[in-house]
Order: sequence, then structure tokens, then C-alpha cells
Amino acid sequence: MRYARWNGGEYDQAAAQRLREAGYPALLAAVLAARGVSVPEETAPFLEREERLTWSPLLMRDMDRAVERIGRALADGERIAVFGDYDVDGITATVLVVDYLRSRGADCLKYIPRRIEDGYGLGQEALKSLRDQGVTLVITVDCGVTGVEEARYAREIGMDLVITDHHECKDVLPDAVAVVDPRREDCPYPFKHLAGVGVALKLVLALGQGREEALFARYCTLAAIGTVADVMRMSGENRAIVQRGLRAIASTDFLGLRALLRETGLWGKEVTSTQIGFILAPRINAAGRMESAAAALQLLLCEDFEKAQDLTARLCQANADRQAAEQSILSEAEAQIAADPSRLRDRVLLVWGEGFHPGVIGIVASRLVEKYGKPTLVISIQNGEGKGSGRSVPGFHLHGAISACAPLLIRFGGHAM
Repeated sequence: MRYARWNGGEYDQAAAQRLREAGYPALLAAVLAARGVSVPEETAPFLEREERLTWSPLLMRDMDRAVERIGRALADGERIAVFGDYDVDGITATVLVVDYLRSRGADCLKYIPRRIEDGYGLGQEALKSLRDQGVTLVITVDCGVTGVEEARYAREIGMDLVITDHHECKDVLPDAVAVVDPRREDCPYPFKHLAGVGVALKLVLALGQGREEALFARYCTLAAIGTVADVMRMSGENRAIVQRGLRAIASTDFLGLRALLRETGLWGKEVTSTQIGFILAPRINAAGRMESAAAALQLLLCEDFEKAQDLTARLCQANADRQAAEQSILSEAEAQIAADPSRLRDRVLLVWGEGFHPGVIGIVASRLVEKYGKPTLVISIQNGEGKGSGRSVPGFHLHGAISACAPLLIRFGGHAM
């Protein structure tokens, strides 16, 4: 049980009554009203199982600028790099954009930082390395919206930056060619809850105007896996992405995903979002958590089934190692709480330790939230620097709380939860 006591939230009783009068069962009417639905015409984003995307990607602020710059790079044969994140959302977004650009004949590199050595997001050393390899345009996926200094550095070394992200924005946006993020305050895009891979999908659909249906059919499964793994709100376009992706997973063109389905016993079976969340996603995630996301990236881009099987075995072993590290840290965290029960009276639970594996502390934070029902931060201390990961509960905006502590932090980012 996640909480010791359940509290029923307030909702618009009149709205619930209108929904009941329209034929919705009482419980469903109450749930919809609690989510802000006030009339039957507003229920579609929560209930309908569409298989098409509602909004044009060009409604996103700066999407036109992104399309123009990438189109110019494709036409001129520039070397492009796709810079992603090391979680499932970032990995699937990277694969999606790299695969599309290569289908257009692009000279395209891929780069995902190492969680432990490089940390999250854009880094100046990584940008310099890419520039030294002849890259003139970097496209970020699932990261970059807080990289103000890094964007300035990219300009200084003569490299253009197109940022696509879905994380919370700070007051100052990076000075890039384009910053595509539906969470921008000035972005008119109606649906604000796309995953990073959802924004990447929208970029590809904008680049491939006239081929939207074929492109959505090819990439919907990658987008569904990233969306489910990042625990995005399951309404609106996310429902369409996941619904279409789940139906298409058995016929996916990506050999690496086929190999993973076989290894996990899911091949030939109906795959649900639960199986993505608890079977597929942890294995894709494990490489980036324990070592480098390179193995997962190679797997999903792999065109040789035998090699894909070898890479799948590596991911499964990494996942087993991740489970062992997670259990070890969780035991240490529980020992800290047992030794000092007063921590449980704090509004935010905080645990820390020397040498906690930074790749799994977010999972440990989730476990502690489930047990104690309060926002939790777990910090790994290595070489005098603490790297933390947190999880929250409904009603407590964790990113906002961390933002209030910005003067105390080297860097930070994330979501409300």
C-alpha cells in the first residue's frame, strides 16, 4: 500500500452530475471531474483510443526553424549529431531521429553521455568532441532546454544547435537555432505532456511532411516505449501514440526490438503497457544505469539479428546487476531510517551514502516513496560531490522545490514528479 491513509480529493460535483446525466457511470464521472472535465464534450482525450495524432507539429514554437535548419543540413551534406539522454525516453528518441535522418541519406552521428562520468544533458567537452569530428549541427532529444551555457559555447565553436526537449524550462532559454519544447510558456501547442520521444516524433513528422502516416507507422512503437517508460500522462496524443505502438510492436521493423521481445518471452504475445514498463523498459534502461547506454542504442539500431541477440543478453545481464545494486542501496537506506526514525517526520525524506551507484538511486527513491508516501531524495556521494535523484507524490512539485534551492546546486533539472 503506497499510503497509510487515502484521502479523497475535491472535485466539481456539478460537473460530475452533468456527466452522470449524459450516461457516464458515477465513479467514472467523478474521476473525470477530478481531472478537470466539466462537460461530456471534453471526455475524448481521456477515453477515446485514437490511432492518429491530433495536432500539427508546426504548432510548436520554433518547429519551423528546426525544420529549416535541418533541411538545409540535409541538402548541403553537413555532418549532423543527435545528442540524447541515457534513459529509455532519450534512447528511443535518439534511435528515432537517427534512423530517420539516415533514411534521408544524412551523415549522422549519435551521442549519449555516460550517466556516471558525464552526467545529464549537454556538456561542453562532448560538444567540442563532436565539433572536432566535423559536426556542424547538433540536434538534442529529451535534453538541452536548460543548457544555456552549453548553447553559448556551441556558438563560440561554430556549431549550430537545435534543441528538442519536454522538460521544465527555466526563465532563460538557450540561445539556439531552435528550442522546441511544448512546455515553453510561449509555445501554443495544445498538448503539453509529450515525452521526449514524442517531441522527437513530431520533429520527424514535420521534416517528412506528406509522409506522416508512413512515418508514424514506422516509429509509433519506439514512441510508445519511451512514453510509457517516462510515465507520461496517458491522455490526448500520448494515448494515440501508445495505442498505435502497442498494436504495431509485433510487426516492428527494428530487429533489436524483435530480439528483445524473444529474449523476454514476449514474442508472439499481446504486449501491454505494463509489460513495457516492467519488462522491456528496465532492460533498455539498465545499460545506461550501470555502464553506458551505447549497448541499448546499438541494439535498437542493429540490422543483424545475431548481433542483436548478443546485445540483448548484455542488457539482461546489466538489468540483473542493476537489481542487485538497487537492493543493496535500498537496504542501506532502510538501515539509515531505522537508526534515525526522526527522518520520517520531515516533509521530504532524504537519504545519502558514499558510493551509492548513481544509476539506480532514482529507482530506490521510487521504492521509498511507495513505502513512506512522501517526496524522497536519494543522494550518492562520490569524490566530494553529491549526485541526487528524487521522486515525488501528487500535489508536491519536486522540480519547483529544487528550483527554489538553485543557489545551493551545481546543476539540476527534471519534472514536477
